[in-house]
Amino acid sequence: MDQRDISRRADIVKKIGQSIAKVFVGKENQVKILLLGFCSGLHVLIEDVPGVGKTTLAKALAASVGLDFGRIQFTPDLLPGDIVGMTVWSPEKRQFLYKEGAIMHQFVLADEINRASPRTQSSLLEAMQEGSVTVDGKTYNLPETFFIIATQNPENFIGAFSLPEGELDRFGLSFSLGYPVEEDEVAILSRFQEHNPLNTLKQVADAGEILKVREMVRGIFASIDVKRYIVRISGETRTSKYFKLGSSPRASQHLLLASQAEAFLNGREFIIPEDILEVAPYVLAHRLILSAEAGMENKSSGEVIQKILDKIPIPTGLDGR
Repeated sequence: MDQRDISRRADIVKKIGQSIAKVFVGKENQVKILLLGFCSGLHVLIEDVPGVGKTTLAKALAASVGLDFGRIQFTPDLLPGDIVGMTVWSPEKRQFLYKEGAIMHQFVLADEINRASPRTQSSLLEAMQEGSVTVDGKTYNLPETFFIIATQNPENFIGAFSLPEGELDRFGLSFSLGYPVEEDEVAILSRFQEHNPLNTLKQVADAGEILKVREMVRGIFASIDVKRYIVRISGETRTSKYFKLGSSPRASQHLLLASQAEAFLNGREFIIPEDILEVAPYVLAHRLILSAEAGMENKSSGEVIQKILDKIPIPTGLDGR
């Protein structure tokens, strides 16, 4: 892989980040995590209270890359067929035809995903894992660039359901935004005072460029030592007394892919342990289920993950090959 190609493709992702910053104020680290997910094809889950900019962030990314955008507002009465589609009788053709659901887009915002029932949420599982949907025994492929950003309210909010473990495990990265600092909130008031900057945001990349970026991310080299390091991290979560459900092999794959994206954005052809340490909390925290002992000791997933990362020896002498 040519270093100049990596730099050129990484510049595309940086331009997307600069475009988002024209609309979304502050939270540079969270924007970076979102871009890690987007350029690696890992779906992203954002959990926070209403009104902090989750939807605005998703829309700014979609507008910046010019992908076919679809928004699904999850509500208690939403049905699986509304998402994946259904077969309907056509009197003209005298046969059943497939009517596409709301998920048939390149870029999908699943807004307030945990306000729908677990039955409806389960309709996303095949789409997120295989990039397809199956309706009445027939499989339909989703667009190549298919990407989901899901937002959810905290579980203690009225009308919110818990996301099933299998669904959480399909999200590659997760983070919270939190409230803006004072200066950022003042900037938000000024920026949105006269018009919505989303309406004038210009496209800075296209689907073809995104696919090339994702192909390049997967080509970032990972040594055997790096892969063993990832597996040891996952293994520690499975034996920790603070987790009743540890990392799955899928989580290990997501950790590798997110680390490849981190190396790529840093202009490197290979992963170093620092890449893994940077992305691990965002890859692992949302899918690890805390044990009763963790609750008794008031431990959070993030705290336990950090202790695991501090405990495992970091491999040295990695030079890319």
